[in-house]
Amino acid sequence: MEGALDGRIAVITGAGRGLGREHALLFAREGARVLVNDVGSFLDGSVGDPSVAAAVVEEIRSLGGEAIANTESVSDWHGAERMIRAAIESFGDLHILVNNAGFIRDRMFVNLTEAEWDSVIQVHLKGHAAPSRWAATYWREQMKTGRKVAAAIVNTSSHAGLVGQMGQSNYAAAKAGIAALTINQAIELAQYGVRANAISPAARTRLTEATAAMSLTVAPPAQEGEFDTFDPGNISPLVAYLASESCSLTGKILWIKGGEITLMHGWSDGPTVSLGRRWTVAELAVAIPQLQADVRP
Repeated sequence: MEGALDGRIAVITGAGRGLGREHALLFAREGARVLVNDVGSFLDGSVGDPSVAAAVVEEIRSLGGEAIANTESVSDWHGAERMIRAAIESFGDLHILVNNAGFIRDRMFVNLTEAEWDSVIQVHLKGHAAPSRWAATYWREQMKTGRKVAAAIVNTSSHAGLVGQMGQSNYAAAKAGIAALTINQAIELAQYGVRANAISPAARTRLTEATAAMSLTVAPPAQEGEFDTFDPGNISPLVAYLASESCSLTGKILWIKGGEITLMHGWSDGPTVSLGRRWTVAELAVAIPQLQADVRP
């Protein structure tokens, strides 16, 4: 039976555990050849077990699929280039980039250190930008040679970045940046045959289990025979669809939990007041509260 990703070649970052592992396994079942990227870090980004990528590769091969392991850091600009080149050199092409890698260093904003801010912004936001930059460059080169390009980038944002989350200002800022990056990628890369979308997943992972606010809302595994709403495997079919050649969606952010998917709406124009000249502070003191009153719940 044909898979949704037959003949497609994918790079998936952070694919050694959690959501990324589920993505990699499903992609392989759907016919994709996969570069499994993971440095094997612990939740705080410190050095962990780099063998996790190879373990997923072995799982894929046991299913009859094709995969290679890669342990480059996604936040290393030239490491990201080497990762993209490794997929192209191993499989002969590239069609899909799934940016999933990340870790957390949660702290209330007033206690946040510079290192905690920089590291989270680097692995999430730069860790999405760097692989995307080199994949986009490859696709642009292919387009220039006259080849048809039908490529897809699938980014990973978060509800924290879309609506905010206590104790996660660094993570939220990075994930909001990823949502904005996705929209811009869709605008800029369309001319090269590239679509870009992002998911905002609600699932049980190492990250959610280690985050106090999230752990309260993410239910434990379901009883046998019941649908497990927070099983990370629930997320992967949406990622595979967004990566498929049949999908035309681009520039969108989709929130997903279990079997529920919501198309998110970000910043958009709301009520407006206009004076036709420069405002005074006193006039604004009257007008701005009225502007807020005009916002419908």
